[in-house]
Amino acid sequence: MDFEQTFSSPGESLTMTFTMAFGIPAYSMSYNGKEVIKPSDLGVVFSQVDMSKGLNLDAYEASEYDDTWTQPWGEQKQIRDHHKEVKLYFTKNGSGEKMNLTFRLFDDGIGFRYEWPEQEGLQNFVITDEVTEFNLAGDPVSWWIGAYQLNRYEHLFNETRVSEIDTVHTPFTMKRDDGLHLSIHEAALTDFASMTIANNGDNLLEADLVPWENGDKVRGSAPHKSPWRTIALGETAGDLMTNYLVLNLNEPSKIEDTSWITTGKYTGIWWDMHLNTKTWGSGPDHGATTEYTKDLMDFTAKHGFYGVLVEGWNTGWDGDWVSNSDIFSFTESYPDFDIREVTRYGDSLGVKLIGHHETSTGISNYEAQVDDAFELYNEVGVEAVKTGYVGDFVEGGEWHHGQFMVRHYRNIVKKAAEHKIMLNVHEPIKDTGIRRTWPNMLTREGARGQEYNAWSVDGGNPPNYTTIVPFTRGLASPFDYTPGVFNLLLTDKPENPNNNRVMHTLAKELALYVVIYSPLQMVSDLPKNLEDNPTALEWVKAVPTDWETTVVPKAEIGDHVVVVRKDRDSKDWYLGGITNEEAKQINVELDFLEQGITYEAHIWADGEEADWEANPYPLDRIIRKVTSETILELDLANGGGVAVRFTPIN
Repeated sequence: MDFEQTFSSPGESLTMTFTMAFGIPAYSMSYNGKEVIKPSDLGVVFSQVDMSKGLNLDAYEASEYDDTWTQPWGEQKQIRDHHKEVKLYFTKNGSGEKMNLTFRLFDDGIGFRYEWPEQEGLQNFVITDEVTEFNLAGDPVSWWIGAYQLNRYEHLFNETRVSEIDTVHTPFTMKRDDGLHLSIHEAALTDFASMTIANNGDNLLEADLVPWENGDKVRGSAPHKSPWRTIALGETAGDLMTNYLVLNLNEPSKIEDTSWITTGKYTGIWWDMHLNTKTWGSGPDHGATTEYTKDLMDFTAKHGFYGVLVEGWNTGWDGDWVSNSDIFSFTESYPDFDIREVTRYGDSLGVKLIGHHETSTGISNYEAQVDDAFELYNEVGVEAVKTGYVGDFVEGGEWHHGQFMVRHYRNIVKKAAEHKIMLNVHEPIKDTGIRRTWPNMLTREGARGQEYNAWSVDGGNPPNYTTIVPFTRGLASPFDYTPGVFNLLLTDKPENPNNNRVMHTLAKELALYVVIYSPLQMVSDLPKNLEDNPTALEWVKAVPTDWETTVVPKAEIGDHVVVVRKDRDSKDWYLGGITNEEAKQINVELDFLEQGITYEAHIWADGEEADWEANPYPLDRIIRKVTSETILELDLANGGGVAVRFTPIN
């Protein structure tokens, strides 16, 4: 052994041992005395030089950091960043190329990244492989989607042992037989290919970089850095949801004044198209008309929501717009949509138009117009834009999650920040904590959302889907799932050959506003359906979109989830609880409430005989007094849920 040294996290719950043997760097990791990662090789292979072996460790240095920072919006206002850092310096034997490796050890996880300082030998480099290993101790249960599939990240999750996985996307979440939960992901993905995880057998996992069309993995020039490779740990599934390792590994905000960034709920000309009652393209059923937008703005103002999303307002949607991505204009409206009149009318009501840019993967077309498009939105007062990238490949053959698109997505976020525009990105690159550095990146899709319930050939998202996604896709970032469908059986849909519907109860649909976090939450159903159920609408109007703190008192991935969040702007707390297709009784201690205070608990619960399949609509509205000493009994129907608002009364 050339070198061996063990390092620990600040509270010593996590230890990492770094070794050098025969010029190959490796690490292993334990948590509370339990081996988590067995010895695993590290390194990167360039077309010019192999920096995974034949290395000399020149020096290392260790330090400690402890600070607390504030999110301008989020699920947790104050986040503590307390870690120990170890930085190691390497030289390639013989040729002399330099590489640094930095580890950050937190009490609930680890991050490490490669860095190549400026040097002549690594100009215009191509990375052909990354050999970073995650050699698991044991064969945990895991939840995953395959990495190299069409339709990006929009798939249902598989549940298998790690030994049975394919190459998978991250976050890659696992539960060991001893109950320990872990999730492999990455942080600060900026100018690199996104990392997937390959199964090399015997529970040995390896980083697999999404390639360019010609097979290159990463292109660049030194100085350059990789993203952080992260392993988040938790004794429970809830601990993973409140693990802020990835955010802490991103740079602080580059936007000094964030006062223009806001959160809120929105309606939209969107669900109509998924139901096939209106169209994106022009014609007699065109959705994006001045008249219909004004009607929706009236509804939005009446109920106190932030804005109205309008899709299909700009020319280019006629014909096969998925194939004809170069015909979209991002400044020219259809004749029946007057963007200036619409925004003027919205301003008179205190309602904002939410813009929409569907690129259909026509990246060159979009980049040529995006400055003019953002300037138009600045001119008319649009503050938030939903972007879209529908299509399997980009620019003739690039993956959405390769370096080509990583660069594009990041450039659009920066450009939007220059114009003080907030983003909601659909068909995105997965989030890796960019919202800390660029907090105008509010939310994104990147998984199967509500729209699959309207038209998917499998009928929609099954009842257990929303009990899995918070601990997989949801660990990465806010998710624009677009809740708020009250007409669960989709009786507005003129034809329904796949028997599409929302596969849960109405109470569960309400609970999703707390369980699935997004600073922009949609109220997605048609106004008539929403107003036909004033009891349910009362909850949607009340639930906030910006939180001071989040706790997860009960959760079992794929089975049930209870999430509790405190409003950032009041003393109220909100609870959302959901189950899979089976009924549950869950007892929740209310020790998160302030001691000595009595609260009024307003409860929206599954009503008598509620059942996701047979009778999804019964909804009870209950009011009772509780304190921090109360144990609240939650009765969830098959595929059901519960939503609770706690308001102090003394």
